[in-house]
Amino acid sequence: MPESTDDRAGTDDGGNLPSPSNRILTVPNALSVLRLALIPVFVWLLLVEEAYAWAFWILMFSGFSDWADGKLARLLNQYSRIGELLDPLADRLYIVIIPIAFGIEGFVPWWLIAIIIGRDVALFAMGPLLRSRGLLALPTLYIGKAATFALMSAFPWLLAGQLDSVVGTVCYPIGWAFMIWGVGLYLWSFVLYAYQTVLVLVRLPPRTASSGHIN
Repeated sequence: MPESTDDRAGTDDGGNLPSPSNRILTVPNALSVLRLALIPVFVWLLLVEEAYAWAFWILMFSGFSDWADGKLARLLNQYSRIGELLDPLADRLYIVIIPIAFGIEGFVPWWLIAIIIGRDVALFAMGPLLRSRGLLALPTLYIGKAATFALMSAFPWLLAGQLDSVVGTVCYPIGWAFMIWGVGLYLWSFVLYAYQTVLVLVRLPPRTASSGHIN
């Protein structure tokens, strides 16, 4: 995928990016693995058991752990190459699977789900174009991070909005406010990433077999 969405990237006191290690057993990686493991649990609770309260708390934990693993990676200096893959993988799976589950339950219209998923599919399709110029990913845009944050915030609010109570009445419009904001930022970030991809294709020559490999 051309978009690098790992929030664990940071700088040390000298302003340099810390070098990721080959460590696997780290606290941030454990949180990312737990987030991935909770995806099928969430789907089962929502679609099979219709235990909305438990599904809600899984979303809350996932959102908190998504924030915490980046902070802990910086605090504990536990950057790792596998972490750079696990964290954005968990984000993308949540962004795809949760809207589909919400669509099945009738919480979100399918046309909106198609926009969210279609944007990620279109970004993924840009990958070969970037690799043809020797790049693996585009620099992360903070508007893309803001879009992901808004969407991940919208899901628990919308789920709480299904409660037939005052809590549901309050949470429902808040959830849709985050959803509209997130989808708007999601589309705008796609436009920016597409523009960057065009610039890469125009300004960089095609990579030849003699150009070597990117480590």
